[in-house]
Amino acid sequence: MSSKTWTAVDDYIVSSLFEADPVLDAVIKANRDQGLPAIDVSAAQGKLLSLLVRIRGARNVLEVGTLGGYSTIWMARGLPADGRIVTLELDPHHAKVARSNFERAGVADKVDLRLGPALQSLGALDSEKAGPFDLIFIDADKPNNANYLSLAMRLSCSGTVIICDNVIRDGEVIRQDGRDPYVEGARAAFSFISSDKRLDGTAIQTVGAKGYDGFAIAIVD
Repeated sequence: MSSKTWTAVDDYIVSSLFEADPVLDAVIKANRDQGLPAIDVSAAQGKLLSLLVRIRGARNVLEVGTLGGYSTIWMARGLPADGRIVTLELDPHHAKVARSNFERAGVADKVDLRLGPALQSLGALDSEKAGPFDLIFIDADKPNNANYLSLAMRLSCSGTVIICDNVIRDGEVIRQDGRDPYVEGARAAFSFISSDKRLDGTAIQTVGAKGYDGFAIAIVD
């Protein structure tokens, strides 16, 4: 199998199961035109996040890592009318693009974008007692995965679903002798989930338009 085949299958999934979505197409174009890195989740992955929000019955969602807001919009679409999503972004330019995208998608009233280092923002949310969150999606700087997970637990309750993106890293996660900080961050996510007895988790390998990677998914007991 090749990345060309994986991308073609992703395209088939979208064409078979999704309605045409010019808004999300415009979001991706805006991100590209504004020079944001093309590291958004794929459309199929975004729909999965939206479905997980709905399956969980989530009303209060937290996202660590906004970028241009593509995944934020997918999750916001899964929320009920009274739901909200808090999303954390470090880069002011990314945040500006994301806010414009939220307006374009008609979800700005559901989104609370916090600008600044995510660890500080998570600490502030804890101090504000903004949780518990029903679902938490972690997709930021990978070396801080364990720190994000630790703070996420402080903002969780029984039943909270925690999703950590990019934990397979082209299969490099199995290399114990690696020194890539992103791979080490992926391994740290696995170590955290396995060592915290409050968490029951698994991971799913994914292939598609975004290459070979995967999600770790856990639920707080």
